[in-house]
Amino acid sequence: MLERVCRVLEYKKMKEQLIQHVASSLGRQKVEELLPSNHLEEVIHWQNGTFEGAKVLRLKGQAQLGGIRDIRMSVKRSQIGGMLQATELLDIASTIYGGRRFKKFIETMVFEEEVQLPILAELVEQIEPLTDVEREIKQAIDDHGHVLDSASPTLRTIRHQIRSFEASIRSKLESYTRSSSKQKMLSDAIITIRNDRYVIPVKQEYRTSFGGIVHDQSSSGATLFIEPQAVVTINNQLREAKAKEKQEIEKILRELSEAVAVEGEALIQNVKMLAEIDFIFAKALYSKEIKGSQPKLNDRGYIQIRKGRHPLIPADEVVPIDVELGHDYTSIIITGPNTGGKTVTLKTIGLLTLMAQSGIQIPAEEESEMAVFSSIFADIGDEQSIEQSLSTFSSHMVNIIEILKNVDHNSLVLFDELGAGTDPTEGAALAIAILDDVYQRGARVVATTHYSELKGYAYNHKGAINASVEFDVKTLRPTYRLLIGVPGKSNAFAISKRLGLDNNIIDKAKSQISSETNKVEKMIASLEENQKTATNEREEAIKLRKEAEKLREELISQLNALEEEKAKLLEEAEEKATEAIGKAKAEAESIIKELRKIQKENPNIKEHELIDAKKRLEQAEPKLTKKKKSPIKNTKQHELKPGDEVKVMTFGQKGHIVEKINDKEYQVQIGIMKMKVAVTDLEFIDRPKPIEKKPLATVRGSHANHVKMELDLRGERYEDAMLLVEKYLDDATLAGHPQVSIIHGKGTGALRNGVQQLLKKHRNVKGIRYGGMNEGGLGVTVVELK
Repeated sequence: MLERVCRVLEYKKMKEQLIQHVASSLGRQKVEELLPSNHLEEVIHWQNGTFEGAKVLRLKGQAQLGGIRDIRMSVKRSQIGGMLQATELLDIASTIYGGRRFKKFIETMVFEEEVQLPILAELVEQIEPLTDVEREIKQAIDDHGHVLDSASPTLRTIRHQIRSFEASIRSKLESYTRSSSKQKMLSDAIITIRNDRYVIPVKQEYRTSFGGIVHDQSSSGATLFIEPQAVVTINNQLREAKAKEKQEIEKILRELSEAVAVEGEALIQNVKMLAEIDFIFAKALYSKEIKGSQPKLNDRGYIQIRKGRHPLIPADEVVPIDVELGHDYTSIIITGPNTGGKTVTLKTIGLLTLMAQSGIQIPAEEESEMAVFSSIFADIGDEQSIEQSLSTFSSHMVNIIEILKNVDHNSLVLFDELGAGTDPTEGAALAIAILDDVYQRGARVVATTHYSELKGYAYNHKGAINASVEFDVKTLRPTYRLLIGVPGKSNAFAISKRLGLDNNIIDKAKSQISSETNKVEKMIASLEENQKTATNEREEAIKLRKEAEKLREELISQLNALEEEKAKLLEEAEEKATEAIGKAKAEAESIIKELRKIQKENPNIKEHELIDAKKRLEQAEPKLTKKKKSPIKNTKQHELKPGDEVKVMTFGQKGHIVEKINDKEYQVQIGIMKMKVAVTDLEFIDRPKPIEKKPLATVRGSHANHVKMELDLRGERYEDAMLLVEKYLDDATLAGHPQVSIIHGKGTGALRNGVQQLLKKHRNVKGIRYGGMNEGGLGVTVVELK
C-alpha cells in the first residue's frame, strides 16, 4: 500500500531530485532506501539532523565531504584474507582522510565557534581517525594507484635493476637502429616490445643477419619482430627482475590489506557514520534548492501548511496554497471544474506529508506544522487496469475498498474524484457514505469531486468544510489558488458566454435549473467574493504590520544610539568637571591649612569661622549625576549683574556673577572657582541686598606684623608671579593694609600688564596706579585695597 501511495504522490520523482545532492555513493544508497517513518520521535530526530545540516551550510557555505568512497566490500574482503588492489587501498586512505577532515570541521564549529550541532557532533564522535593506516597506504601508493619504490627496500633494489637492464637493452638495440649498414635491413628504425621483450622490426630477407628469436611478424609477413641474440640474455634477466617486482608488490599489498583488516570494524563504523552525514547534507542542500523550512511536528493529526508549494512544479509556475486540517474540521471537500488544480492540491498535501515524515524540510513558509500519520492512503488518477478488464469506476472502488480495510484514526486519506465514473446520483450518494465511514473512524480526509451534493454535505456536516480552486472567468483560466470555506461553483454559463454562445441558449439553460440551485450558486459567488476580499485585506494588513514593525525597530535603534551618545557626552563632561573640582578642592584645602596656621599665630580667630569656611568650600563641589538635564530657564527676563546669585545648569551648582564678559558669556564664581559660562546655561535665582562691610579688626592687628607693604616679583616666571600676587593681596587684606606696592620691573612689559590685568579684576582691589618718581615709576604698581 505504501509503495503505491509513494508512486501516485510522485515520491520517487522527489527522491530523484534529492539524489542530485549526494556527495558519494554512500549518500545515494541512503536516498534510494529512504521511506517515510510513522514514529514521531524518529521523524523529529531526522528533521533536527536536516536542520543542523542547513545551519552548517548557512554559516559555512559548504560541507567538507570530498574523497569519501564506499569501501565496505574491500574492507570485508580484507577481513577474510583477500589481497586488495592498490586502487582499493587508495580509496580506503581517501575515505579515512575525508572522515578525519570532516570530523575536525564539525568539532571546530562546536567547540571553538560554539555552534549547537548535537546530532552531527554525536556522529563525528564515532569516526575513528585511523591515521596510521592512512599513512602506511600513502607512503606505499601514489595518487595514481602505483606502488612507490619507497614502499620497501627490496622493491627499490629490484626496480633499480630493471631500469639498468632496460637501459642496457636499449643501448644495444639503438646501436642497430643508428648503424647505416643495419638500417637497410630494418623495416623501421625503432625499438618495440613483443611478449614483454624488446625487439626490432627486421625485413624478411635479413632474418639470419641478427640471429636471436622471432617473436612476431607483420600481417604481410614482410617484417619480422626479432629479439637479437645480443640482448636475449639481458631480456631474460629483465624478465626475471620484473617477476620479482610483481612478487614484492603483492607482498606489500598483502601487508597493507592485513593492516586494513585489523581496523576493519572501525572502518565499517566510519563508513556508516559518513553515509548518514552525506544523507543529512543531501537533504539540507535539497532544502536550500526548494527554499524549504523545518515544520513543527505532532501526532494529533493536525496539518497547517503556509504557502506550501509542490516541489516538482517549477518555481516560476507553482502557486502556493494554505491548508489547515485536523482542528476545527477533519475533512476538506474540494469542488470545482477540471484542470483547476484540485488534483495538484491533493498531491501537494500528500507529498509534503511524505517529505516531512522522511526528515526532509518542506517547501513552505516558517511555522508550518505537519502531522506524523501511521498510514497515508491515496486514490488519485485514472488507474484503470486493462489486464483485469476493470472500468475506471471499478478500478477506483478496488482501491477504496482496500483503503477502508486499513484506515484508522491516525490515517491521512486522499480521494481524487470520489464517486466518479458512474451515475451522478448514485456516485454522489456513494461518495457521501464513504466520507461518513472514514469520518467515523477519525481519519483526516481531503477529497475532490464534481458532485454539487457534496457541497451541501460539507456545509451541513460537522467536521467537514468546503474548498475550491479559484477560476478567472475573464481569462478562462484557473488561478490554482485554494480557497478554504468556499465551495466551487460551476462556470459553464460564464465560460460559454465568453466563448460566444448565443444568449438565448444560455438563458434557456438557466431556466432548466431549479431555484434552489441558483440560490446555491449565488451563495457560492458571494462567499467567493468575500473570501477574496478578506484574503486581500489580510495580506495588506500583514504588509502594513511588517512595515510598522520595521519602522519601530529603526526608531528604537536610533533612540538607543542617541541615548548612548548622550550618555557618552555626559560622562566626558562629568570627567572634566570632576577633574576641575579635584583641583579646586586641593586649592581649598591649601587655604584652610593657611587659615589654621594664621589661627595658631592669632588666637582671636574663632574655630567656628574656620568650620563655616570649610563648609562653604565643600558646598562649592558640584554633585554630579547622570540624570536628564532639566530644561534651562530663560535668563533674558533678568538682566544679570555682578553679585546676582545664579545656578549653573551643567553642574547643578549655585554661584554668583563676577562680571559680564560679553552678551553671550558671564564670569561666574562657584565657591573659590571662577569660570566662563554661557548665558543659556545660567538660571537666575536672586539678587542679594547690599550689606555693609565689617572691618577685619580681629586679625589686622597681629597679622600686619607679618605682611610687608610691598611684593617684589622681579625674576619670577609669569605664572608663578600671578599666584604670588593672588596670595599677597589676600594676606594684605587680612593684615588690614590700606595700600601696598607690587614691584614688577619695566622689562618687556608682559609681567607689568599681567599684574595690572589681575588687579583690575580682583575683588579686594579698590584702585591702582603706577608709582611716583620716588616710588619706582613704571616698575611699580601701587594698589589701594578695600
